[in-house]
Amino acid sequence: MFLPTLEPAWISAFEAVFRRCKLAPGDLACLLTESRSRPLNIALAEAALARIGARFIRISLPTPPQTAPVPIRSTGASRAIAGHPAALAALAACPFIVDLTVEGLLHAPELKQILGAGSRVLMVSNEHPDALERLVPQDADEAQAKAAVKRTRAAKRMHVTSAAGTDLQVNMEGAPSVGVWGWTDRPGTIAHWPGGILVAFPRAGSVEGRLVLDAGDVNLTFKRYIERPVTLTIEDDHITRIEGKGADAEMMRRYLEAWGDRAAYAVSHVGWGLNRAARYEALTFYDREDTNGTELRAVAGNFLFSTGANEFAGRFTEGHFDIPVFNTTISLDGEDVVREGVLL
Repeated sequence: MFLPTLEPAWISAFEAVFRRCKLAPGDLACLLTESRSRPLNIALAEAALARIGARFIRISLPTPPQTAPVPIRSTGASRAIAGHPAALAALAACPFIVDLTVEGLLHAPELKQILGAGSRVLMVSNEHPDALERLVPQDADEAQAKAAVKRTRAAKRMHVTSAAGTDLQVNMEGAPSVGVWGWTDRPGTIAHWPGGILVAFPRAGSVEGRLVLDAGDVNLTFKRYIERPVTLTIEDDHITRIEGKGADAEMMRRYLEAWGDRAAYAVSHVGWGLNRAARYEALTFYDREDTNGTELRAVAGNFLFSTGANEFAGRFTEGHFDIPVFNTTISLDGEDVVREGVLL
């Protein structure tokens, strides 16, 4: 069996991202982990913090037992903290938090309290360090993400089309939009690495139309490239029909049915990838345990479609799909930002 070691290049990658987060010698930091966190990434993070000279602690929590009727993957909503008062107090006392939980704090219920205390959180996606090393963020990533956010917040309508038959309309008025470029250097903010993504959370009653998942698109909950087309009909924010032959359509039907929850069929967020260094074919190079699929979410020009919880629309559920859709045209108020899968 191949036993990975603390490669100097991997330590340097962690160190580079931590320094982008304005971590300096003597600064307080905390590694938030759980019992199923990737041990290699924990060791790499600690080695990088030691290189910088930060004063750090590690909070290690037990991974909570499975409670859902089906496996849960890539939700961005870790349940590890579970409201633990001592853990929350320690996190609030640390200006810089390295989030190494399996699912991450991005949508965790405790995030608001943690950010409210002034902490900045870097969520290191549960990836093999080889992928993290390739996707260390660069200076230009911040400006690109901020420009995309500015354009999205000014938009009233998003229209997504494709030669495969997609025709999706999204009302963007009042939709909170965020860009992630791979690091965070301001108190009370969170970012994830790898970065390079724009996402918007439409308000209730904002999404209508048809989304065709063509062969080659990716279902990241299943960590699988789609092999046969699947057509989703979306009415009043919810998937009302899943049409298609073969395993891809059938697995989507069965997975969503298992929740017994209408909110699992709802739209969570929409957006597109901005990272020109992220590789479409990356999912083939790692075992399923070695990837969280964040790289696929960030591939430049993909339309990132997600189902499940959307707090801004008043919907909460653990059911979740993240699906990068390729070769679409995405327009905001009639102006293309992605054309036939190419980021403009």
